[in-house]
Amino acid sequence: MPEGDSLHRAAQRLQALVGQCVEVETPHPRAAVKRLPERLDGRRLDGVEAVGKNLLLRFEGGLVLRSHLRMNGRWRLESRGASRVGKPWLVLRGEEHEAVLWNGAELELVGPRGGPRLGPDILGDPPDFETMLARLRTAPERELGDALLDQRLVAGIGNLWRAEALWEARVSPWRRLDEVADDELRTVLESAHRLMRTALDGKRSPRQVYRRVGRPCPRCGGPVRSAPQGDHARIAYWCPQCQK
Repeated sequence: MPEGDSLHRAAQRLQALVGQCVEVETPHPRAAVKRLPERLDGRRLDGVEAVGKNLLLRFEGGLVLRSHLRMNGRWRLESRGASRVGKPWLVLRGEEHEAVLWNGAELELVGPRGGPRLGPDILGDPPDFETMLARLRTAPERELGDALLDQRLVAGIGNLWRAEALWEARVSPWRRLDEVADDELRTVLESAHRLMRTALDGKRSPRQVYRRVGRPCPRCGGPVRSAPQGDHARIAYWCPQCQK
C-alpha cells in the first residue's frame, strides 16, 4: 500500500496543474458512476495536498476531491495527449500535462475539511508530535505496532515505515501503549518522520527488518521475525533480540 511519502510525492507532481482549468474524464466504468466530470470539468484546480494516505485536490467553488490509493492505486503525470493502454479511473487534463489515476479504489467529493477525520500527518512541517502523543494515549490497551497504523491517531505511517521506525527506536511492536514511556514513543514518531522525509527527498536507505524474515538483524545479529498484528492482520517485522 502506498504510504504517506508516496502521496506527498504524488502531490508534488500534480502541482504542475495547479492554477489551471482542467478537463475531467472518468474512463473506467467504476469511476464513471460517480459522475465527477459533471461537477468538476472546466473548474480551476486550486491546490493539491497530501494528508496522511489521502490526496486532496481542491477545486474552485470549494469542491474537494479525495483520493485514497489502497493497495494498487497510482497517480501519474503525463504529457497532454499521451497514449496509454487500459482505462484509468480519472484523467485531469491541463494545458501541457495530464494527471492520470490508475486503480482509484477510493475517489469521492468531500467537504472542505477533506473527508474522514485523521490524526496529524507524520510528514507535517513541522510535525505535531504533541498531538500525536495525545491521540495515541487515548488507546492505552492497544499494541504500539497496531496503533501506529491507525490513521485516526497518526496519519501517513504504513507497514514499511512502522517496521523501520520501531527497529530504529529499539521498541517492540507488541508492547502495549500503556507500557511505552513518552520519550520512547516520541523517539518512534521522530524516527518515522525522519525516515519518511529522507525517502521523500529521494534518498534511498537499506531496509533493516521490513520483509527480511529469517535474516540477521543488522544491529545485533538476531533473526528477524514476522507475524500478523491487529484486527486487519497486517504483518509486523521486528528483531525480538534488540527490540524490547
